[in-house]
Amino acid sequence: MRTLLKTCAVLMMTLVTFGMVTIDAFGRDKPYKIYLSLSFSGNDWQTEAENMIRALAASETMRDKVKLEVQIAGPDAQKQSQQINAMAQAGADAIVMYGVSETLLNGAIKNACDRGVVVIAYDSFVSAPCAYNITTDAQEFGRISAEWLVKEMNGKGNLLMVNGVPGASSDQARIKGAMSVFSKYPDIKIVGTIANMWSESVLRSELSKFLAVRSWDDIDGMWIQVGCYTAAAMQDEAGVPDDKKKPCAGEAPNGHRIQMLPADQKIAGTQGAYRPMGYPSISLASPPFEGPLALKYAVDILEGKKHEKLTTVPIPTFTSEHIKLCKTGSWQEMHDTGCNAFDPSVIKNPGWFSDIYSPELPEIGLEAALNGKPEK
Repeated sequence: MRTLLKTCAVLMMTLVTFGMVTIDAFGRDKPYKIYLSLSFSGNDWQTEAENMIRALAASETMRDKVKLEVQIAGPDAQKQSQQINAMAQAGADAIVMYGVSETLLNGAIKNACDRGVVVIAYDSFVSAPCAYNITTDAQEFGRISAEWLVKEMNGKGNLLMVNGVPGASSDQARIKGAMSVFSKYPDIKIVGTIANMWSESVLRSELSKFLAVRSWDDIDGMWIQVGCYTAAAMQDEAGVPDDKKKPCAGEAPNGHRIQMLPADQKIAGTQGAYRPMGYPSISLASPPFEGPLALKYAVDILEGKKHEKLTTVPIPTFTSEHIKLCKTGSWQEMHDTGCNAFDPSVIKNPGWFSDIYSPELPEIGLEAALNGKPEK
């Protein structure tokens, strides 16, 4: 008997030594096989969220627990469903996902759940009953931003609406929330509706088409999910002075927040429209840290911890007086000071999203969002 036990012990040591198996305290093979399933990608928000997910997977707290693989389907529900099915068949322990549709992926999600896979979506809500969701209240985002804009427009005038990715649940919910406000004001007229895929560059192209038949004088206010920065830059190019720029309600790119600072504030690295201009704006965020938070919760659930099926992240909401520049962008600085914007000398891309701080993610700071590198 003693000889048999010794033989087993030697065999186990050999397997561990050659990396064939790693056993945790509960006797489970490590690491967890986790997939990141993305639909539309390529805009600044999606890139940051993916960077932060990769950073968390590489952090001290996760690197021995997680083997991460990323797949991108594009804005195609059928392709994303096929990929999710393949992930489950390949032995996924969890799938962290940004879904292209609230409902069209439900069959694939159920198939994955039936195989014991933890499925957790971030930002873009999915309605499959077995899935977990981490998101902001997108309707509330639409309502808050629209109410601010209506007040700035004194309840009347011509409104330009710029939406995101058609079909995405968060886009639809934001529009629904905004329209619940705009519909109460008969003197507000929607003179244009654009879909820009939540991309500053796409907005420039689409807004140029709109302005080919209209002028800035035809617009009194703008509700732009992502793109207030570009709208201000295009007004600059058209010769619209800072004190005449149209009020804009929108998301949280760093360029937008820099523009919201008082026009006489001096900061490093400003150039062109990427400068303080006293831009009349409200900046709300569906923060990209929802992505790494989804990965954290997926591992928690695999390890036996409990989370609610729906986690609603508070919406960071700032007007000009609340914008505060960070010096280092470390998690500790953001935690201690509440800073929420970065010098243009540090963030060269004005479309980069500023709301990267989560109290639950001390591994995630500026380097994580920029380059996929954890703080520890």
